[in-house]
Order: sequence, then C-alpha cells, then structure tokens
Amino acid sequence: MSRKESSAAKEKKAAAAGADPRTNAESAKLTGAEILWAVLAGEGVDTVFGYPGGAILPVYDALRKFPIRHVLVRHEQGAVHMADGYARASGKVGVAVATSGPGATNMVTGLATAMLDSIPLVCISGQVSSKVLGSDAFQEVDITGVTLPVTKHSYLITRAEDIAPALREAFLIASSGRPGPVLLDITKDAQQAVADYDFEAAAAEARRHHPMRRVEEDAVSQATELIRNAKRPVILAGHGVLQSGAEEQVRTLAERMQIPVAQTLLGLGGFPATHPLSLGMMGMHGESWVNEAIQKADLLIACGMRFDDRVTGTLATYAPNAKKIHIEIDPSEINKNVKADVALIGDLAEVLEQLLPRLAARKDSPWLREIAASKGSAAVRDITNIPDNGHLYAAHVIHDIWRVTDGKAIVVTDVGQHQMWEAQYYKHDEPRTLITSGGLGTMGFALPAAIGAKIACPEREVWVVAGDGGFQMTAAELSTAAQENVDLNIAVINNGYLGMVRQWQEFFYEKNYESSPILSPDFVKLAEAHGIRGAAVKTRPEVVPTVEEARKTKAPFLINFMVEKEDSVYPMIPTGAALHEMIRRPEHNPLVETAEEQ
Repeated sequence: MSRKESSAAKEKKAAAAGADPRTNAESAKLTGAEILWAVLAGEGVDTVFGYPGGAILPVYDALRKFPIRHVLVRHEQGAVHMADGYARASGKVGVAVATSGPGATNMVTGLATAMLDSIPLVCISGQVSSKVLGSDAFQEVDITGVTLPVTKHSYLITRAEDIAPALREAFLIASSGRPGPVLLDITKDAQQAVADYDFEAAAAEARRHHPMRRVEEDAVSQATELIRNAKRPVILAGHGVLQSGAEEQVRTLAERMQIPVAQTLLGLGGFPATHPLSLGMMGMHGESWVNEAIQKADLLIACGMRFDDRVTGTLATYAPNAKKIHIEIDPSEINKNVKADVALIGDLAEVLEQLLPRLAARKDSPWLREIAASKGSAAVRDITNIPDNGHLYAAHVIHDIWRVTDGKAIVVTDVGQHQMWEAQYYKHDEPRTLITSGGLGTMGFALPAAIGAKIACPEREVWVVAGDGGFQMTAAELSTAAQENVDLNIAVINNGYLGMVRQWQEFFYEKNYESSPILSPDFVKLAEAHGIRGAAVKTRPEVVPTVEEARKTKAPFLINFMVEKEDSVYPMIPTGAALHEMIRRPEHNPLVETAEEQ
C-alpha cells in the first residue's frame, strides 16, 4: 500500500470513528459544519441526498474532508424520497440535506410520507443566521414549526457546540421505538462557528443498554389462552413485522399453530407470498377470500399494524365475532381504531419470543380447509385470469416482470392502480422487496425512492413501477439517475389517465371523467433527453424481450408500457363499506357494466 493510500485509509477510519480526519484526534476543535459530517460518519452514514444553497453552503464546503457520498438531486422532495427508499431497502437511517426557505419546505411531503409509514430519516436544513431569525430574512421560514405534525422530533440549532449531541440524539430518536423522521434546522453561523468536538461525549443518554422490557404476565397469559382456544384465527401482518425484523417469529407462530396470515400493503414481504399459510393482501383492494376470512374469524392477531381505514372498511362491521390481540410498539395505536381484547405493547420480535414458548404445536386445522375451499378460481393471480384479447393489460406487465425476475427484485411503486396491481401480481417472498408509499399515498414517490434503494443495495435488481401521472411529478430525477449511473429499470404503466381517479369516477361519479385524462410526453424521448435508453411496448409479446433488454443494460433503462386505458382494479371495497361488500370483476357484479355494454 502506498503512503498516500495509507493516509486516505487512516482518514476514512478516523471519520468513521467520529474523529477529525485531518488530525486523527478523537477530540478536536472543528467548525459546526465539520462536526456535522464527523457525526454522520461516526453514525455509519455513507450516503446523503441533497441540494445545496446559501444557508447550507458551509456544510457543503466541509464535505470534501469526509468519506461520504453526496447524491445531487433535482428537487428537495426527491432528496427525502431517496433517503426514504435507502432506509426502507437497507434498514438503516436515511439522510437528506437542503438549504433554508424553499429548500426546506420542499422536503415537507417527503417528511410526511416517512412519518406515516414509520421510516427512520434524519433531514438537515440550513437556516439563516441566528442574528436575523424572525426578521423575515431572505429565504427564512420557520421550518421546525411547519414540520411539527410530520416529524417525530425537530431541532433548531443556533450554536456549533449543540450540533453533535442533537445529531446523535436525532439518530437515536429516528431509529428507536416506532421509527420516524427527525429534522435538524441549523443556522448558518452555527455551521461556521468553531467548537470542541468529541464523538463519544456527544452520545445520547438513551444509548446506554436497556434490557428487553417484558410484557405484563397477565396480558401474555390472556393472549396465550385466546390463541390456544381459537378455532378460526387469522394473523394480520403489518409493516411492523419488517421494522422489527420479526419475520422468523411470525412464521414460527403461523406454522406452529396452523394460522393463516393476511398482510397489509406495507407488510407484503414480511411473510412469504408463496407460503401455504399466506392468504395475501387484505383490505380495500385485497383478495376476496382474505377479507371474508377476517370477517369470519374468531381471533385476529394483529402484528405491527394500525388498523387503518383501508384495511378495516367500516369499523361498525369489522370482524364482529373476533377477539383481537394487538401487538404494537406504539401505545398510541392501541384502541385508536379497533378495540383490543388483549394489548401486548413492545417490539414485535421480542413480544413473540416471550409468547411462543407457551404454545404447543397444532397439527390439524379445518379452518384452513374452509378458507382454501372459499378461494376457488379467484385465487389464480396469473395470465389465466387476465383477458387475452390482443390488448396489453397492466397485470400482464407486472406478472411478466415477476416471472422474469423470479420474484427476487426490489420493486418500488408509485401510488395508484399500478400500485395495487403490483401488490396482487408480484409475489413477494422476501422482506424489503416492496417499497411503496402506504399511509400518505404520495404520487411521485417511486423514481426517487428507487434511486435511494438501488444505492443502498447496489447488488440487487431494482424496478420502478409508476403510472404516467405520478411519474411526471418527479421525472426530473431521471437526470439524477443518469448522473449517478444508477442501474435502474423503470416501468411506466401508461394508460392515459390518472387511473385510480378514473376508476372512482367510473364507479361512483357516473363516469364523469373530469380532469382525469392526462397528456404525457413521449417517455422514451424524455428518457433519451436525460441520457437514458428506453423502449415503448404496446403488445403482450413485446413485454418479456424488452424487460430482458432492460435487465441486461447496466445503466438506467425506461420502458413505456402502453396498457389498456379503462381497466380497473378488482376487487374493491367502497369507502365506508364493510369488508364483505366488495365490487368484483364485471362478470360477477351487475352493478358494474361490462366493456361490451359500454
């Protein structure tokens, strides 16, 4: 190793330990900007996503001294979505950086997306000098006030010596308990001032080891008895399965007690889709037999999920005969929507480790046979139940991508019909392979989040699945993908409509398609303008060869899939209806006209 290489290696090691890379000292005087990067390096951060501006320039100037990759985005919303995708794919804390004023306010949608889906982020914004705070200075905004409802915690930092302890605490808050985004707003003079820096001395108090908090014995005993005595139990697996890393414990519970598993949208991948006990997705666009099983159940075991309205339908008729065991790390979710008969508050994996030794294996389950009989032909989610009439359907595209990728890709979806088709036709057997905006339903999420996911997991195949509407909201990030040479495959499901809006207008607004038809650019030419290869697909036979071409191209590749314009997602439960009040495919529901009758 050369002397120069040895020096660089020492600097990288020092930065990773939180020391000053220039002096290799564990305690030193640094500017606030240098302290920020030293803490990030010490926390194990290797990539940040951001956009520079005047109030954050001291931080950008100091970056050259630290071994951290900066990805230049095209919009600050994209920076937060990239950090979000990075966090979901890796399980680490994602980091985004922006300047003051409009740079900070552009982060709000990304913060809200992460907040509702419990994603650990640390977002850093520059702020005007503390001397002019409150004077309506150029590009000043009270961003901590603006983001109060959409962050787990926020800081306004006006002194350099406060940066390290606040930033270290921010990482702890973002990643502990129920995860979420934290914002640090740092004034420009705090970035420029000099202060003593010691990484270990800045550690948050709560980092000291705490033993596992055991759930109350009475609650565990009650849950044990309910599970032992249940004749028609169903496990509801939510996002908390992935957040807790409780996939093995949930699978053990299901297999030991022969309990079928239904999943929320964000829970997909937490239990293998191809497992015999997997029912599939529940809720508004969930499978009919899943919702019927929930309605017939005598016990629901809710694992890390919050009973949101898209899952339950009207609460008055939700699982009326079922006892409910709710395992949840956030006490505020208990009894918020659905009353729990037994509440087990704590980390899901830890709670199940406490519960499982009390349960003896069950060998037979008439309940499983009853559910299997109720599925019938509706359970076949493949090309056999997709019309073969010469038209290209979105389901064709999703099914073929799943088949070609052997179900191993990380798929990042936008929000709309294609999101639901992906959940139905791409079978996720592995955790963290579906990344999507669940709670907020953020259009424009997919492309930037996929960039973050690919950077977090460069060895994994990553696909964007986006609609023509949402894709245009953040399409500028194509240039980010090109500049960073991110090997990303992009599938635009182009039906010429804001598809889910059109579907609601068809079902509930007498087909008044007001403002849902959307004109789009030639997406292939748009990709080429950003320096990205692309192809257009209009027929089913073209799908697989084009998908294969994209996979072989070790660079961004966009496919514009021109799919059937007025297709709908089935089944569907109207807002406010009960889980069993499903709108099925037209041939099964006289309330929905067939294509021929139209």
